[in-house]
This record gives sequence, structure tokens and C-alpha cells, in this order.
Amino acid sequence: MTRFNVLLAFLLLFGTAGGSAVAAEPTRVRVLSYNIHHGEGTDGKVDLERLARVIQSVKPDVVALQEVDRGVNRTSKVDEPAELGRLTGMQPIFERNIIFEGGDYGNAILSRLPVTSHKNIPLPLHYVGEQRGALVAELTAPDGRTPLRLIATHLDYHSNDGERRDSVKRLEELAGEAPDRPTLLVGDLNSLPDSEVLTLFEANWKRSTSTPLSTFPSDKPSRQIDYVLFRPASRWKVVENRVLDEPVASDHRPLLVVLELAD
Repeated sequence: MTRFNVLLAFLLLFGTAGGSAVAAEPTRVRVLSYNIHHGEGTDGKVDLERLARVIQSVKPDVVALQEVDRGVNRTSKVDEPAELGRLTGMQPIFERNIIFEGGDYGNAILSRLPVTSHKNIPLPLHYVGEQRGALVAELTAPDGRTPLRLIATHLDYHSNDGERRDSVKRLEELAGEAPDRPTLLVGDLNSLPDSEVLTLFEANWKRSTSTPLSTFPSDKPSRQIDYVLFRPASRWKVVENRVLDEPVASDHRPLLVVLELAD
């Protein structure tokens, strides 16, 4: 028997029949949270190509975007989700939360993963003004078989936590629709790491990092208000957390989290 045949026999015996000698590649999901400030950077320029370059630089599987315009006067009536989808080669999903300057304003998702369905859920509203929402997308994980839920949101900014606390309850109800499904909650929560809002979330969600990673303001970040949360905790392992060093493209810096999905 030749050396090649010996090697081939070994691989067949231990790699396929044994089933344990060759380890399967882990399923990882690269998640980016980015409040894009309707595409306007700190230099006052609306530049979607610049934003697309920032996004593409870390090759995310999914991106949760906040403060997104579609057909709005201030951004020359551009369909920002569609344009960012074109520029990044990712599938755009957008849902309006309010009508603004002749167009739509809300949250968006960019996805390289297959999208099964999506819906927009209004969140509790305590003030006359901006309605908030949760964009819920049903995806298929990179392994090609595991259902994955992504909830992209942007919570209220007022100093009183009341609306945010009620939003936590509504988001908990959404996640409770499929409690065993691997679920990600991604976005601008307008809450500090030691806030009551994050404490409420952490009853059933796990934060990607226990150490604050400052994301705002982008020129000199001093506090974290952008997050990636996940559940059930047993289904996820955090591989990487980092804030991208991008001070100009938006008033927030993007947060990248790489997660490993367990069987």
C-alpha cells in the first residue's frame, strides 16, 4: 500500500467513520451595531459611501442601523437602506417608525444571512414626538440550518427611564415568543451600563461585555449607549468585542461583536 493510500484510509476511518477526529468549524456570527445619524458625519457631510466602507472593513454578517432616512428631504430623498445595501452587497431591511420631512425614518438591518421574514413592532410611547420601534428579523445562521432572531432597536433618549423600562418589557415579550431560539438584541439603547434599564435587560439577556466600551460621542467617546445583547446565554460564546476607531462618519462609533453559536 502506498503512503497516499495509507493516509486516505486513515482519514476515512477516523475523519468520517469515527466522527470525532476531525472537529467541525464553529459557527460564528459577526454583528455590528451602528447609529448612522441619517448618514451625516461630524464634518456635516452626508456620505453613505464612507459609511459603507466602515461597515465593509469588518465584514459583518448582520448590521443593525439606527437613525436611517428613506426619501427624506434633508438627505436629498435618497433611499438610504437600499443604497447602503447596494454599496455593501448586503440585503437591506427597513421599517418606518415616523414620517419625517416627506419621507420615512426608522431602523434598518443589513444582512448577509438568509432572511426568512421580518416585522416592525411599535414600542411604548410616553411622549408626544418620536415613536420608537423594534425591527425583528428571522434569519438563518451561517451554518445554514439554525434559526436565528435579530431584534434591531433604538430606545428613547429622555432622562426619565419610564419609556425605556416599558420598552424592556415589550422586548421581553417579543423574545418570549420563541424562548429557546438564539436571539440577538442590537442597537442604541440610550442607557449606561450601570443603569436600571441594563439591569432589567440582564434578568434574561447577557451583555457581550461586562466592561464598558465607549461608543458616544464619536469624536471623544466617553460612554457606552450602543450594545449587543444575546439569549439564551448557553447558546452563545463571545469571541470578540471592539469599538471601531471611526470618529467622523457618524456621531456614534460602531460596535463590533463576534459570537460563536453553540449547538
